[in-house]
Order: sequence, then structure tokens, then C-alpha cells
Amino acid sequence: MVIQTTSYPRAGLIGNPSDGYHGKTIAFIVRNFSASVNLWQSPELEIQPARRDEMVFGSLGDLVEDTHSYGYYGGLRLLKASVKRFHDHCIQNGLSLHDRNFTIRYRSDIPPHVGMAGSSAIITACVRALMEFYEIQIPAPVLANLVLSVETDELLIPAGLQDRVVQAYEGLVFMDFAKKHFEEMGHGVYEELDLTSLPDLYIAYSPRLSESTEIFHNDIQGRFDRGEPAVIDAMAEWATLAQQARDLLSQGKGQDLGPLLNRNFDLRKSIYHLSQGNLDMIEAARSAGASAKFTGSGGAIVGIYEGEEMFERLVTNLTPLGIKVLKPIIAPQVT
Repeated sequence: MVIQTTSYPRAGLIGNPSDGYHGKTIAFIVRNFSASVNLWQSPELEIQPARRDEMVFGSLGDLVEDTHSYGYYGGLRLLKASVKRFHDHCIQNGLSLHDRNFTIRYRSDIPPHVGMAGSSAIITACVRALMEFYEIQIPAPVLANLVLSVETDELLIPAGLQDRVVQAYEGLVFMDFAKKHFEEMGHGVYEELDLTSLPDLYIAYSPRLSESTEIFHNDIQGRFDRGEPAVIDAMAEWATLAQQARDLLSQGKGQDLGPLLNRNFDLRKSIYHLSQGNLDMIEAARSAGASAKFTGSGGAIVGIYEGEEMFERLVTNLTPLGIKVLKPIIAPQVT
């Protein structure tokens, strides 16, 4: 029997990926793309490569293009680190594992390096497959912590919990990362929100506009730790914006989120150095009448549009810049 599990990219709707700063945020998953893992019992334990792990190229140009698309690291290290961390988690928590071996492989069509959490989607799908193979249950808040530890502890990749929480729960999630919650429970307080409360959303992305997550998080974290007033104030305001957005959604006033989303980005712009291409993407979307902010660290934006005419203006404004525009699928599709 082949076990198949799936996880999805996410878009940060509002707030900051702020578990490291004890803030608040809202995010949703995007089912237009996915990462899936297949796992089956086999004589030896084997991790099979996917397209982005290939090391045979037709030409020097192909190697360069592959590097631009996927970077220098594929998904094999994500799977290997996930398996190792899963084992450690089970041992530490007294969860017994049988001794049968398996073969595991993954696939992903999530656009890379555009702030949509493609790597953590692969890890989440991998851990879910291992849970099913070993018949282990891990609650969603703990699963999010486990997936984060794969990246931060095993692979030493700077990361936050937002991506892993919404990928563990799926749908639309409000996250409160207040320090007291971690001290009391070991994780934040996570609330699943009604998907029907969302207004019409678009996502636009371009891999050539990606920003380095490492640069983003390391710089701001250091300034936050040093107590820079602008950064401290920004973190507090982002948390307030997320809370305001959560309250509007709960009141059925999702269409009123636009100014909050714009403020979210303008606040980011005030403390980050952003590339001109990313600024141009935001401006092109706003000139169509839509709101706009990053979905993550850069390379993709999310916002609210009003009616098909405005959506077509978004497409018209952004397509000449090499930017793809889509309507996110958030709810499971009925078949």
C-alpha cells in the first residue's frame, strides 16, 4: 500500500510572521499548488530524488536556469531532516516505532522562493506520511512545532511558526504568539476562522522578485533584540492590525480589510529595505484599485479586489511585469 499525503503553500494575510516577536498574524492555505509525499514499505530505507534534486543537465544554461528556479538545495535534505526529527520526537515522547523500512519521495509544484512556504509544505507532507506509516498521532499545534524544528534545529534555516501552523490546520487561521501562551502550553493560541468571511482575494507572484528569507529575518531579529524603537513599534502595530482583521472577519466585515492590508505593507516598507521590483509589483496592484501586501518575505503579494473588472485590471497591470495573477483556492474542492 502506498501512503500519499499532501500539504499546501500559504499566504500571510495580515500581521507579521511574528512568533519570534510574540505577535499575532492571520494566514490561509492556497490549494492552487501543492507538495505531496508518497511512502511505501520496502526492504531498505530509501529517499528518492525529485526534479529539483537532479544533478544531470543538458547544458550549462540548463544548470543556471535550474539554479535560478530551485537554488542550490533540493528537497532531499528536507525529507532526510524530517525523518530524523520525527524519530527524535517519538523517542523523546515515548512513542514506539516499528522496525519496518520504507521508501519515500516527494513532488511539488509550489512556486519556489516567493514567500509561500514551499519548503515547510514538503516537510509537513513528509511528517504526515510518517505519522500514518507508524500509526502515530501528533496534535496540530505540536505538529507545527515539529515542522519548525526540522528547519531551525536540523537545517539551521531561520524560520517562524506562521507557515507551519496554517499548514498543520489548513484553511484560514488566526495565530496569537503571546509569550505567556508558549510558557503555559508550549505553543501559541490558534483559531480557525470561517472561510466564508473572506472577501475576494487575489495572489500575484514572480520568482525573479524573491527576497532572501535569511536576510529578512536575521536583520529584523537583530534590530528587534537591540530594542530599535521603530522595529518594536512596528511589531506591536502588526499584532494590532491582525487582531483588528480577525474581529472584522468574525463580524462578517471582510470587505473592510483593504486599508489594514495596505497599512501592513506600508509599515513593512518603513523598516525594511525592499527591492524596486517588489515595490513596482505593489504599486501596479494598487493602481488597479486593489489592496496589496506581501504574502511572505517578497516575490508574491496578496490583496482584495472588488469585481471582475478590477481583477482584469490587475492582470493587465501585472502581466507585462512578468507577474502571474490568480484567485486562491482555499476551501477543499468538492468532487
